Amino acid sequence: MRLLLDTHILIWAATDDVKLSKTAAQLIDDEANTLYFSAASLWELTIKGAERTGMIPGVLRKALLGAGYLELPITSEHGLAVGALENHHRDPFDRIMVAQALVEGISLVTHDGALHAYPHTLIV
Repeated sequence: MRLLLDTHILIWAATDDVKLSKTAAQLIDDEANTLYFSAASLWELTIKGAERTGMIPGVLRKALLGAGYLELPITSEHGLAVGALENHHRDPFDRIMVAQALVEGISLVTHDGALHAYPHTLIV
C-alpha cells in the first residue's frame, strides 16, 4: 500500500512519541508499504512547527530520505485539486496533502479526525 504520512505522524514516528498509535506504527513498519512524505510537511514545520516540535525540517527530510521514504512534491495538479475539495477542513497544509493523496491515489495516514470526510484518508 502507498501511504502519505501527515506531518504529526512523521514527527511522532521520528521521535518515538507515545501518541503514535499501534496501528500507525504497524503501517510504518510494514515493509510491504511504500511511505511518502509531502513537501507540505516540511513547509509546515518551517513556517509554524519547528519551535513547537523541536524538529529541524532539513534534518527530518534527510532522515526520512535515509530511511527510504519518498518525497512527494507539490504540483500544480495538486494545487488545482484543492479547489475541488469540500470545506471539511480549513488548514491549508492538510488540504494540500488531502489533494495529493486523491490525485496520486495514495492513502493519507493521519490522526486528525476532521479529515475523515475525505476519501483516501486513514485515521489512526
